[in-house]
Amino acid sequence: MNKIGIPKGMRDFSPKVMAKRNYIFNIIRKSFELHGFEQIETPAIENLETLTGKYGEEGDRLIFNVLNSGAKMEDSIVDAHYQVMHLKHFLLRTFNENLNLDKLTIDSDLNTGYESYLSNASQNIVNLFLYYNKGILQKFINGINDKRTFDIKFKVELVPTYVNYSNRYLVNSISEKALRYDLTVPFARYVVQHQNEITFPFRRFQIQPVWRADRPQKGRYREFYQCDADIIGSDSLLNEVELIKIFDEVLSELGLQDFSIKMNNRKILSGIAEVIGRPDKIVDITVAIDKLEKIGIEKVNEELSQKGLSDVEINQIQPLFELNGDNDLVINKLKEYLEVSKVGLEGIAEIEKILATVNCWSLKKAKLEVDVTLARGLDYYTGAIFEVVSNEVKMGSICGGGRYADLTGIFGLKDMSGVGISFGADRIFDVMEELKLFPEKLSQSTKLLFINFGEKEENYVLPLLEKAREQGIRAELYPDAAKMKKQMKYADQKEIPYVIMVGEEEMKSGQLTLKNMKSGEQSRLDFAEILKQIA
Repeated sequence: MNKIGIPKGMRDFSPKVMAKRNYIFNIIRKSFELHGFEQIETPAIENLETLTGKYGEEGDRLIFNVLNSGAKMEDSIVDAHYQVMHLKHFLLRTFNENLNLDKLTIDSDLNTGYESYLSNASQNIVNLFLYYNKGILQKFINGINDKRTFDIKFKVELVPTYVNYSNRYLVNSISEKALRYDLTVPFARYVVQHQNEITFPFRRFQIQPVWRADRPQKGRYREFYQCDADIIGSDSLLNEVELIKIFDEVLSELGLQDFSIKMNNRKILSGIAEVIGRPDKIVDITVAIDKLEKIGIEKVNEELSQKGLSDVEINQIQPLFELNGDNDLVINKLKEYLEVSKVGLEGIAEIEKILATVNCWSLKKAKLEVDVTLARGLDYYTGAIFEVVSNEVKMGSICGGGRYADLTGIFGLKDMSGVGISFGADRIFDVMEELKLFPEKLSQSTKLLFINFGEKEENYVLPLLEKAREQGIRAELYPDAAKMKKQMKYADQKEIPYVIMVGEEEMKSGQLTLKNMKSGEQSRLDFAEILKQIA
C-alpha cells in the first residue's frame, strides 16, 4: 500500500489552526477596508507568458508550470545527447566545408545522419536554434582555428546556451499556464483587462494563496497566503505613508510588540551602480545584495565577482554594508556617497518626504528604519521598497512591498504607477505561535449541543435548535440516539462548553437541563433564559 501524504512545502490546516489563521485574515481585512480598499480575486492559474520575465531570473525558476490538458511528459522528453551531437555535427561540417550559415536552408542542409535518433520535437528544437541563432553561430565558427579549439569552445560556449534554449522550448511546448507566483503581477493584468470599469486611483486588496517551487524550510513554504493591498494610478508618496500606517496598525493589533519596517528606494540602488561606474549591473547588484542577510557579506561579494564586478568596484560598495544608525545619519552618509548621482539623490529625496509625512501620524509599535542593504529582488520595483521583520523572533521578513512605475505597461497600459504591500500570513502565524499571541478563545467549534434521546425528543428540540442559531449561537443536535456517555465524550472532544438535555420531564415542564461542561454544574432553566446565559 502506498504511503499517503502531501507534497513537501504544502500543509493541511486543522479547525483550531484555521481559527487562528482567520483571526489574522480578519484583522488584516478590517484594516484594508478601513483605509478604503476594495476586494478582488484572480484565478490560481495564469497564462505562463503573463508571469514569466516579471520576477527576475531567480524568480522565474520558482514558477510552478501547469501541464497542458492531455499533454504527456514522455511525449516531449527527448535525448539531449543526440540533440547536442546533431548540433555539433552540423556546425563541424559547416566549419570544415567553410560554409555560410545564411545560405543554408533547414530542409536541405540539416540532414546530418542523426535525425533517425531524434523525435520530431527534438529535431524542431535543434532546427529552430540553428535558424534563430545564425548570427551567433556564424561568429562562433569564424572564431575557430582548428578541430581542438572547436571541441573546447563548443562545450564551454555553445552547449550551455543550447541547453537553456532547449529547456525553454520544452517548457513552452508542454505548458502554457502556471500557478500564480504572487498577487501583484496578476493584479496588473487585471487592471489592464478591466481598466474601463475601474475608478482611479484604484485601491484593491486581495487575500489568496500563491505557489513557489522553492526549497521548503522554516518560514518558507511552496503554497502560502499573501494579503495584498495596492494603490494604482497615483504617483503620490502619501500612498507609501498610508501603507506604512497599515503595517503598523495590523501588526500592533495582532500583538507584536517589537518590529521594524525597513525602507529603501530602488533609485538609491541604481545610484550606487552609477557611482561605481556599472549602471549595466544594477540587476546583478540588486539580486546579490538582496541575499545579504541570508548568505552574509563574503558570499555576496563572491556573487558580485562572479557577475563580472571587479575587486575595486566591489570594494566601493562595502561601506554601504556597514551603514547603520538613526535615519538622519544614514541619509546624510548616503547623500555624500551619491552626490554625483541624480537618480540616487531622487531616491533619497523620496525617502525624506515619506519620513516627514509619517511624522504627521504617530506609529503605534513599528520602528521605521532606512536600510540601504534592502533590495527586494523582484524586477518590477522602481521606487520605495519595504520589508517588515520581527525583532522578537528570527523569521526573515514577514511583510514586504514597494513602488512600481509601469508594471501594467508590459500588458499594454503605459504610465500607470502603483505601490503595494503584502502581509505574509503564514510567517506572521509562526511568529504569533512562538510568542503565544493568539487569544485563548478562538474556537470555531459548536457552543451548544443538544443531546439526542430519540425521535420524540428530536422533534421537540429541532425548533429550539433553529432559535439558537437565529440568535447567532453555534449549535447542533447529536445525529443519533446514542448512549449518553458517547454523546458526552463527543462534546468533550470538541470542547463544546454547553450541553442541553431534554427528556420526558423537560418536555412536560419546559424547564430544560443545561450542563456547563467546564465546571460540571447543571441547572434547570427555560430555553429563553438559557439563550441569555450562554449568548
